[in-house]
Amino acid sequence: MSFQAYLDAVEDKTGLTPRQLVEIARGRGFDEPTVKAGAILDWLKADYGLGRGHGMALVHVIKKGTTIDSKHVGSSGSHRDESDTLWLDGKATKPV
Repeated sequence: MSFQAYLDAVEDKTGLTPRQLVEIARGRGFDEPTVKAGAILDWLKADYGLGRGHGMALVHVIKKGTTIDSKHVGSSGSHRDESDTLWLDGKATKPV
């Protein structure tokens, strides 16, 4: 599953866009450098029922932003993505 597909699935599971979840996380201070991934994963599981894979996709965006490693862009592996920049504003508004 691509990184973007994980984020799209998060939207399906929660009803919130990844950007909305990132904003909620920031409001709770989860973007602070001292916050560990485990704390974010615990919150996402408790409040939204997200598992580790979907949660870690959001952890990346919360802690590191929308850019991902370009080694998967255009590759043929299962984690390939179309772009090194993730779309956070929802599947319905994603450019083609």
